[in-house]
Amino acid sequence: MPSNRRRFLKNAVSAGIYAGLGTSGLTMPAFAQNSGIGPAPMMSNLHYVASNGINMAVYEQGSGPAIVFCHGFPELALSWRNQMGAVTDAGFHAIAPDQRGYGLTGGSGDLSEYGMDVFCADLIGILDAKGIDKAVFVGHDWGGIAVWTMPRLYPDRCLGVIGMNTTASRPRSLPPVESSAQSLIVSTPNYYFNTFQEPGRAEAILEADVRKSFEFFLSRGGLWDTEAFARLPEDSDERRMDILAMIQKGSRLGEPFLSEEVMAYFTKAYEATGFTGGLNWYRSVGRMGQALANTPDTIDVPCLYIGAANDIILPPSTADGMEDFIPDLEKYTVQDSGHWTQQEQPKEVNRVILDWLSRKIA
Repeated sequence: MPSNRRRFLKNAVSAGIYAGLGTSGLTMPAFAQNSGIGPAPMMSNLHYVASNGINMAVYEQGSGPAIVFCHGFPELALSWRNQMGAVTDAGFHAIAPDQRGYGLTGGSGDLSEYGMDVFCADLIGILDAKGIDKAVFVGHDWGGIAVWTMPRLYPDRCLGVIGMNTTASRPRSLPPVESSAQSLIVSTPNYYFNTFQEPGRAEAILEADVRKSFEFFLSRGGLWDTEAFARLPEDSDERRMDILAMIQKGSRLGEPFLSEEVMAYFTKAYEATGFTGGLNWYRSVGRMGQALANTPDTIDVPCLYIGAANDIILPPSTADGMEDFIPDLEKYTVQDSGHWTQQEQPKEVNRVILDWLSRKIA
């Protein structure tokens, strides 16, 4: 977007005359009102922003350089509740949307309206609506894939990237990375990524008892431990990461660790929306190559990768070789944490993020 248009948007939003794309001209959509879902607990300033053809539910606080937090599956902006205040107190402008297909943003079941190019355009639409030139993009899980894609599609809108658990896609122009680490997951057609592809199949199981599904997903300890996981039989549903079979059997990877208030909100939100919107992120994966076509091989902004020592699905070894195409990259591994890193170890994650922001951005 031309710089003079950005200046206009910034001044217009500040003056309150651009409400249609800002923070005050849009209201909660009918589906959200009818469902009875309110703002997420421990999150401030919920409002709606018109972006890329949809109205996105956005939580926002603070001022200074913008930090945009992008959640993964099956999460919501609520997943960043422990980071929003921390970066605000450090002098930054924190922004966290319920992403397309999720929560109070919702989204169509039409798969053509999903794709990594679409998800990134959603984030740019938020910046444009608020008159923000550039931001640091922080993402976990699928949100991590989105934020690693941002500097390739929109390098002039990125101050930096923090990717949690997920890594940046290696350019095809580079040889495959050699790593001594091997995945503990035994590959079969019933790997959860595969079973999530068929419309309706995962929904039938995940939505049968939403609270039970979240107690399965948002857990820590137990089998979220590399040594314990490795001791399981290779033909077990756990080693094959057949999530749908495990939920049907009542199996658990670990134990729930979040407060009742947080678990109740996740449950209520997904009882209202279902899981299709989030699952469509998996089902649109075929468009990933299209999104990255003709983009730069290198990522030329400051970057931080945060991994978790006991993330069975996305171990820190998946970040091997990122230095080959990200010149300014730092890595950090959070100990005693499974996949839900920013929620499991918020103090440590905040310490690492704030240290990096103070040196690279502030």
